[in-house]
Amino acid sequence: MTALPIDTSVWTTAGEALLGEAIALRRAIHEDPELGLDCPRTTEKILKALQGLPLEIRQGPSTTGLVAILRGGGDGRTVLLRGDMDALPLQEDTGLDFRSRTAGAMHACGHDTHVAMLAGAARALSAERERLNGTVVFMFQPGEEGWHGARFMLEDGLLDDPKPDAAFALHVSPNIPSGVFASRTGPLLASADVVRIKVRGAGGHAAMPQDAIDPIPIACEIVTALQAFVTRRVPAFNPAVLTIAKIEAGTTNNIIPEDAHLTGTLRTMSETTRKQVQEGVKKLVHHVAAAHGATGEAEFDQGFPVTVCDGRIVELARRVTHEVFGAGAWRDMPHPMMGAEDFSYVLQQIPGAMAFLGATPEGGDWRTCCALHSNRMVLDETVMSRGVALHCAFAQAFLNGDAVV
Repeated sequence: MTALPIDTSVWTTAGEALLGEAIALRRAIHEDPELGLDCPRTTEKILKALQGLPLEIRQGPSTTGLVAILRGGGDGRTVLLRGDMDALPLQEDTGLDFRSRTAGAMHACGHDTHVAMLAGAARALSAERERLNGTVVFMFQPGEEGWHGARFMLEDGLLDDPKPDAAFALHVSPNIPSGVFASRTGPLLASADVVRIKVRGAGGHAAMPQDAIDPIPIACEIVTALQAFVTRRVPAFNPAVLTIAKIEAGTTNNIIPEDAHLTGTLRTMSETTRKQVQEGVKKLVHHVAAAHGATGEAEFDQGFPVTVCDGRIVELARRVTHEVFGAGAWRDMPHPMMGAEDFSYVLQQIPGAMAFLGATPEGGDWRTCCALHSNRMVLDETVMSRGVALHCAFAQAFLNGDAVV
């Protein structure tokens, strides 16, 4: 089989032709958001969008996610394209005609556009199926917003046969100029763990603190000590962010409580730093509390790993973007972001990369417009044509043998 060379017009034309369908699917998902691992209405919309295409559909027992497998005319490599589908527990305040109809749920992270772009790519690539030298796996994944959906789909074996040789994902952002793609080699996004701290003292009358062990000032001292620990014990070039975002203690004004509870988030850019900080926090909490005659314990809810992009896949995405849209359509990110992504689980097993796609709303300033996770976030929907095209061009280039993995 003769490999199909990258032809800018093939995929850009397909993306533009499918933009109307992508917008309609995106809006249908946006006004009907679902949370977590169980998103049956969203899955139903995806299946309807894929109806009639030459795809093998697989689902697992743990989530309502699905993979759709497109086998090309050649039996070369396998490439994975991924889009996530769940929303955030947030009350929408955009005023859009297609705003969320579900109280307390909103697509504020662009997952509705990710699904729409991936469905469009499935349709465009299906039309060229006989000219593809390999297999494309489309991964429609729920539970990205803290629910570990990618991990569950991996554990369900949905990516085992055929196992992809490379993986690629797009994530829209209103804080990047519209139509511009951006990524970097190495860490792209942070690990994300929840820290829970309990300080136990001895309750008593607020007027007689000497007869009690007040956990509140101990908790405050721990917060201050944690900031010093991060800045003095963690290397600046392999950083960590540790934020205590919630403190709970007490019931009224004249009672010293027995316990104080602290909750926060830990973000790191390497597993080494992640382990170092977790161990250090546990020691610090224990010893600061003990110095005041109290007990202190810290535990971590293990969240997403660091999202690490393979340089070979980033380079392929960069080159394909240049060829399809021109050199100005790609930006190399100078540093990682401290957000987190469960595509990291996929990248632990498969060489791959994630790229951001700028989607600043019309008339907005990408530097100041409402960001991801804002209840007022809106996007430029027209960039989805570029997302469809890049998914297709990347898949085709990889299947044709570009990038050594």
